[in-house]
Amino acid sequence: MREIQQSKMARFYQGKRVLVTGHTGFKGSWLTLWLHLMGAEVYGYALEPPSEPSLFEVLGLEQKITHVVGDIRDYDKLKGLIKCFRPEIIFHLAAQPLVRFSYAEPRLTYETNVMGTVNVLEAARSTLGIRALVNITSDKCYENQEWDYAYRENDPLGGYDPYSSSKGCAELVTSAYRSSYFTSEAGLRLASARAGNVIGGGDWAVDRIIPDIVRALSMDKLIAVRNPDAVRPWQYVLEPLSGYLWLAYQLWHAGDVYDGAWNFGPPSRSNIPVRQVVDQAVRSWGRGEWKDAERSALKLNEAGFLKLDCSKTENLLHWEPVLDVEESIARTVRWYYDYYHGHGLIDMWARTVEEIRFYSERARTKTIRWALVE
Repeated sequence: MREIQQSKMARFYQGKRVLVTGHTGFKGSWLTLWLHLMGAEVYGYALEPPSEPSLFEVLGLEQKITHVVGDIRDYDKLKGLIKCFRPEIIFHLAAQPLVRFSYAEPRLTYETNVMGTVNVLEAARSTLGIRALVNITSDKCYENQEWDYAYRENDPLGGYDPYSSSKGCAELVTSAYRSSYFTSEAGLRLASARAGNVIGGGDWAVDRIIPDIVRALSMDKLIAVRNPDAVRPWQYVLEPLSGYLWLAYQLWHAGDVYDGAWNFGPPSRSNIPVRQVVDQAVRSWGRGEWKDAERSALKLNEAGFLKLDCSKTENLLHWEPVLDVEESIARTVRWYYDYYHGHGLIDMWARTVEEIRFYSERARTKTIRWALVE
């Protein structure tokens, strides 16, 4: 992985002790892999992988890092492990991530997403040596008015459903801890990151459009699409992850400037309806059909329109997206196609590593700061 190791950001992470909570999840597995490739000493704290199959198990990441199974709600265990690990950087991704599940399990959602965040911040507050902490929340933390307006970091927080509300609460918790404890004198700098609808190979969660599409396509079944006209800010999984990694880098070097909340979203042209995503996925797979599925009898509220304003991130962090929405969908679907059609002959570790190499090289050709060799 010479291309990854040469970049300024990759050199920074080499040898760093990094804790990733939620490392067995979809985004957590991609982030763990990237950190491992850059030479970081990675520690993971999470529940067992949330799906079968899972990217964590497909890649065999348990053999590459220090892997600990634990619940983010278990403060004593989490605090003990953080003191034992002595991380220098923390990425907090552990969460209950599904909107519709939050309607069925609101208490679990709030306990995990709100008190789980409190537990991480409190444990970090009592541990010496931590320099940067990035709390990953969601674009759904905003009070969504369903208007044609991209949300900025200083817009009101809220949420109609328990999941979105819990992410707004997690942002408020992060802000309170930053103001109360993580000042410049404390040595630890704290930021939150809000991303859009992330897609990429290796996500098998329920109630997410790409996994639902791929499950149907892999079994030659009709794709049932629940909300085809909903518009979302679609982005390739490595887009926000590059932002999280670069944000922690900047927190380490100039925390007073870079603490706070940051949006990591795609360009406005990537805000497209679900039906367009499904059509593009079917074309990339090579066959398939879909239908407009009936809405749930429970009439659960789901946002119809949502997009992010990333001006702050682009102007101050000098971060920007690398791939357009069409290529993001195509690369995602190709990963799944190789997984399902490889018949064990395709090395999915090498296949996934190649995605990071390709993405890093594309970012370098666009002269994006984090990918440059300096």
